[in-house]
Amino acid sequence: MKKSIRHAMLAVGIIAGSLSAGAHAAFPADKPITMVVPFAAGGPTDKVAREIALVMGKTLKQTIVIDNSPGAGGTIAAKKVMNAPKDGYTVLIHHIGMSTAPGLYKNLGYDPMTDFEHLGMVADVPMVMVANKDLPAKNLTELLAYIKANSTKVNYANAGIGSASHLCGLLFMSAIQVDMTTVPYKGTAPALTDLLGGQVQLMCDQTTNLSGQLKAGAVKSYGATTMQRIAAFKDIPTMHEQGLKNFEVNVWHGVYAPKGTPKDATDKLSAALQAGINDASYKAKMAELGANIPNAKNSSAAGHKAHLKSQIDLWTPIIRKAGVYAD
Repeated sequence: MKKSIRHAMLAVGIIAGSLSAGAHAAFPADKPITMVVPFAAGGPTDKVAREIALVMGKTLKQTIVIDNSPGAGGTIAAKKVMNAPKDGYTVLIHHIGMSTAPGLYKNLGYDPMTDFEHLGMVADVPMVMVANKDLPAKNLTELLAYIKANSTKVNYANAGIGSASHLCGLLFMSAIQVDMTTVPYKGTAPALTDLLGGQVQLMCDQTTNLSGQLKAGAVKSYGATTMQRIAAFKDIPTMHEQGLKNFEVNVWHGVYAPKGTPKDATDKLSAALQAGINDASYKAKMAELGANIPNAKNSSAAGHKAHLKSQIDLWTPIIRKAGVYAD
């Protein structure tokens, strides 16, 4: 009798193990995937996240739900995903801030290169340098002369430490070797309000935030931060073509999973990501946002990881030279 019970228990164990292995092999099972977003609902990154989640979900035949976890320049969300179960059901979408965090935080608490699986890039959002309409400079050449003559008398607005507008300003000042007075705000909206009102003179921000003012002619534009002109704003020359050679800031977005997530899961997530960015509806939505689709190299897992490394190498010395820290 005891032998029969032992045999029965062994059989149950074997069956349970087989079911467990089968469940793992069948990723994604009948369970939603959570995509953690480091910023509040309604912002540019949230909009990108919702669109890529929708098209990735079609390929995976599973729902991807959005979890907005804002705060601390995106580091709260990154730590949340780093510490999540390594099963493929929790992923992170983050923008350029993933590459600037090592420079901005003395005690970051994670390594963007080694604590995550890199699944691919999904969008590049360009930026434009804009000014209050009363600024006398008519083009980038005149703007550079004006800044060099006035230096710290020129107030440069940004949406807060670690924001894309902050990073663009740091790179711009590094490129022209002149310091302006930086005025950080709690978000783009108040910064843009003061720019329009003349309390600050200059700002560099994403087209997703500036499109209304650019189309209405409410601000002066001095150049796009891309190598080629922005499709939605072809009348705005790039800084590169105006003489500030190789000046480029794209607010790129990538998707990550916790380090140690099974390869079966990361392969399927990466494949769904690449199918998603080539989906016609996704491309149309990104065009509406003024965003570009990454090339095949950067949308791959390996390309994403290499791009992240190059961006960390670019931004860390610039941020540390500026002596700006978020903690």
